[in-house]
Amino acid sequence: MKILMVLTSHDRLGDTGRKTGFWLEEFAAPYYVFRDAGATLVLASPAGGQPPLDPKSSDPDAQTDATRRFDADAEARDALAQTVPLARIDAADFDAVFYPGGHGPLWDLAEDRRSIALIETMLAGGKPVALVCHAPGVLRHAKAADGRPLVAGRHVTGFSDTEERAVELTKVVPFLVEDELKRLGGHYTRSPDWAVHVAHDGMLITGQNPASSEAAAQALLSALER
Repeated sequence: MKILMVLTSHDRLGDTGRKTGFWLEEFAAPYYVFRDAGATLVLASPAGGQPPLDPKSSDPDAQTDATRRFDADAEARDALAQTVPLARIDAADFDAVFYPGGHGPLWDLAEDRRSIALIETMLAGGKPVALVCHAPGVLRHAKAADGRPLVAGRHVTGFSDTEERAVELTKVVPFLVEDELKRLGGHYTRSPDWAVHVAHDGMLITGQNPASSEAAAQALLSALER
């Protein structure tokens, strides 16, 4: 079982002068779900190398057992520092792909042609694709075999408009994940803010927020078992 995890390389939070990147919990929890299940993991990003960490995801109130385990895991930190450039990734080499969120993906992965092609190829090949929190936004340009938006008619979730308002970034992000998924024809579902929620539609798995990252990873493993 070989799983690819794709992280952002984008570190600027719009024009605010603040930093962004990937959200630590959304990487760490799935990373250990997969590793503890015996999966071989490969980490990738558009630019390769160390992906930027959203500094707010290192705040004390954002820490979980998974993030604390990662902080103490030199092997995992070394793997993260050496992500493979997306240009060197071949979808045929992997059984599944997982996208952690954070705001960064809305700027780079959502527009990255290699990421778009990877998602389209994996799903067309019957391989599971899971994305959590802001990462479902990277589906915005992906197409189904008939040329329609990939999410059209599918059950999906992602960071909600009310959650974005709660973090006061609705005017900063390039688009709102919930609104974009609905605009593309997705059947968007959600739980109350910050509660666990995962949407399943065939081999497409989406999680609403950081709290949903472990559940989304478990759902991907279940899809692989099927």
